[in-house]
Amino acid sequence: MEEIACIEIQKRIDLIQIIIYMGFPKLLIEDKPRRIEELQMNVQKELNCVNRKLNIAITRISNPYGHPNILAEFIAGQLKNRVSFRKAMKKPIELTEQANTKGIQVQIAGRIDGKKIARVEWIREGRVPLQTIEAKIDYCSYTVRTIYGVLGIKIWIFVHEE
Repeated sequence: MEEIACIEIQKRIDLIQIIIYMGFPKLLIEDKPRRIEELQMNVQKELNCVNRKLNIAITRISNPYGHPNILAEFIAGQLKNRVSFRKAMKKPIELTEQANTKGIQVQIAGRIDGKKIARVEWIREGRVPLQTIEAKIDYCSYTVRTIYGVLGIKIWIFVHEE
């Protein structure tokens, strides 16, 4: 569980800058210089950049529970620990209400709680206007492997209307 919200890559002529936005960067803070150098070496090997400088920055998100990726990883961890799926769906809704969002919809599909027939369950709180083009909606699709099989998690968060 790294809880990475998004990764931004900026390429310039002489510099490649990678900005990693994390919700709770506690894993990298413990031995920060060593872990970042290790990550930098691995990325430099993969990109094969000889004449470019590589710069990696880790930024903490001010509002982590407003990002659907972090919430999806949270739900996935709950489902792997065999928590009831309804409880796993309701907890992120409570967390996003504190994050100043206007609405959230969470959907889980697959063999929920190990039942033989797959089904789709969803829960919505607030407004989620998926048909409105001007609405700013963050979306995440996430798959999680449980002992029963693969479950799909989808999260829509309604941020604001323009």
